[in-house]
Amino acid sequence: MQTGCWVLLIAVIQASLAYGVTYHVDATDGNDAWSGRLAAPNVDKSDGPFATLTRARDEIRSWRIAGEDKGPATVWIRGGLYAFTETFRLDARDCGTAGSPVVFRAFANERPVLIGGRPITGFVPHKGEILKADVGAQGFKGIYFRQLLFAGQRQHLARYPNSDPANPYGGGWAYADGKIVNMYSEVPGEDRHSFIYRPEDARPWARPDEVEVFVFPRYNWWNNICPIKSVDRETRQITLAKDASYAIRPGDRYYLQNALEELDAPGEWYLDRQTWTLYFWPPAPLTSGPVYAPLRRTVIQLDKVSHVTLRGLIVECAEGAGMVLNECTDCRVAGCTIRNVGDYNGCGVAVNGGTDNGIVGCDISHTGSHGVTISGGDRKTLTAANNLADNNYIHHVGVYYKQGVGINLNGVGNRVSHNLIHDGPRMGILFSGNNLVIEYNHIRHVNLETEDTGAVYTGGRDWISSRGTVIRYNYFHDILGYGRDGQGRWVSPHFAWGVYLDDNAGGVDVIGNVVVRAPRAGLHLHNGRDNRIENNVFVDSSLQQIEYSGWTDQHPYWRSHLPTMIQGYEMVADQPAWRSMRNMDLHPTKAVLPDGTIMSGNEFVRNIIAYRDPQAKLFRLNNVSLDHNRWDWNLVWHYGLPLITGQKKGVEATDEWAAWQAKGQDTRSLVADPLFVDADRDDYRLRPESPAFKLGFKPIPMDEIGPYAHELRATWPIVEAEGAREKPLVSR
Repeated sequence: MQTGCWVLLIAVIQASLAYGVTYHVDATDGNDAWSGRLAAPNVDKSDGPFATLTRARDEIRSWRIAGEDKGPATVWIRGGLYAFTETFRLDARDCGTAGSPVVFRAFANERPVLIGGRPITGFVPHKGEILKADVGAQGFKGIYFRQLLFAGQRQHLARYPNSDPANPYGGGWAYADGKIVNMYSEVPGEDRHSFIYRPEDARPWARPDEVEVFVFPRYNWWNNICPIKSVDRETRQITLAKDASYAIRPGDRYYLQNALEELDAPGEWYLDRQTWTLYFWPPAPLTSGPVYAPLRRTVIQLDKVSHVTLRGLIVECAEGAGMVLNECTDCRVAGCTIRNVGDYNGCGVAVNGGTDNGIVGCDISHTGSHGVTISGGDRKTLTAANNLADNNYIHHVGVYYKQGVGINLNGVGNRVSHNLIHDGPRMGILFSGNNLVIEYNHIRHVNLETEDTGAVYTGGRDWISSRGTVIRYNYFHDILGYGRDGQGRWVSPHFAWGVYLDDNAGGVDVIGNVVVRAPRAGLHLHNGRDNRIENNVFVDSSLQQIEYSGWTDQHPYWRSHLPTMIQGYEMVADQPAWRSMRNMDLHPTKAVLPDGTIMSGNEFVRNIIAYRDPQAKLFRLNNVSLDHNRWDWNLVWHYGLPLITGQKKGVEATDEWAAWQAKGQDTRSLVADPLFVDADRDDYRLRPESPAFKLGFKPIPMDEIGPYAHELRATWPIVEAEGAREKPLVSR
């Protein structure tokens, strides 16, 4: 399992402590003119620790460049606040080696906090509870920061309507005026840069050109933040300075932000760029904690670095990513806490390319976009990058970008394992690439602000994504979703799946997972092909348990995506590594079956399906050829109620399950109680006498799912943050 990589990592880190050179950094009592070899200043204050990480880096760099071999180097960082006015960068001059790694780590039991900005002080009364500070005189003149932290919490840019702390996802919205139309219906002549506001939402602003619209347009898949170009108060039309992703339709939800006139609630703030004055209504006395604002997009960045570990650090306050690793080799971010970083495009930690890098044992939260993003590897040759995210606790991501996910996994041969992910606006894991491994993760209470989504999600519009990927031994539950129902009401749970293989995704193995309480279905194959769904447990989805939605050769998606699919297939079809991929001998132009459908090669075998809702269906299948897709050796239990398969037409049978079997499917499957240990308490282990074992079902290692105790964990035991589980979303 994870043992091999941890043993190697620990050996590397411990080697740096056994011999080599050691430096110390102390922001409070250090001095960059000293040697850095002492953990604290000596008695006569003639020597002691460095004051900055930059000085420690430069010291190591100097003897590396000179060709001196002093062995491994460890930089011990004392507790305190380290404010970076410039990004802390490591590059090829700072590389370690396998035998002489470089480690930057927190001093024993101390908590160094690294921020990509600086504290703001000098607040004076402005009006009522609102304070103001001259930030131009504090190094922020000309720096238009978009985030403000107070006492470790991100504050709200002044907005209308105000945020609703009691209902943070379902409350605090205005809604575009007009008659609601179906999101999938085309409306001739509509644009993507204007909408009509309701009369009660008219706002008086002195500087409307500074105001922004935070909006979920049309499909409710994600949001845009668009500046306002103009406001016509006669027609109540707001025109944006740039297009949204889609048209903003009547009923779409939005709020308006960045106007001084809207600063009317605790926790709100506004930065006047004409005078560089910060206005802030603190939600608690300023003595509760410091006020920070970011100066830079990234706190720590590694470029083409090898054999460097960052361990036990707290990183926060950056407009972009907390940490970025670009084309690195054998680098680790281990046991760190990354929080309160990132704007619409900013994540917690990004691994961009390179090989054998890891984000391990970290606590990552309150990120503007993704928690972690990983890429790397060569798609054409299927050369693996072996980058990984393991044993992390990730929550409350996507603060600004509502396509933000816990982990965004891309590339070839990368792995995401043993992570706990909850409370995000969209998927837990979004993946695209090849030979990826998603295993032993616990994902819950996600998709809190969007719809048409899943616990894990991929697409396959190029024919080759995400072939070779394995999703195994994960626990996905309470995959909520949020959107409008058929009556136009905003509701949750709504329109979300557990495992979602979208838009022609193929060649994925879904094995040994437990999927519980998905509102639409536990599994969705959207014209998927060549997928193997085996040895999973699907429990209590609301509408149906399993959904296959196929295309025909007349479907607009098939027609529009076929050129891209041909291009993707032909890019790799002659590559030796691809020839072993399942059914890669079939050209996309030959994929249409005699009945005009396309889905084929999917196997659904040795799974357990159990559900209680009397109205829920077992299957929902559209445009699926039963001659080219297989179901068998499954155990199905509807607590003694009929099974709705939608397949009775064309055969004579007493019920739909019998009709399904008469069509040659599930002929060796059983309808029986799976005998869970305690389903009422979400214990889906099987009792020894379960009939599933007679079908070849193998026990799922539930005890190994999620994070685990380890010396490189940032915290243990993990104390899970409050979220939608404790305060469920209230529908409008």
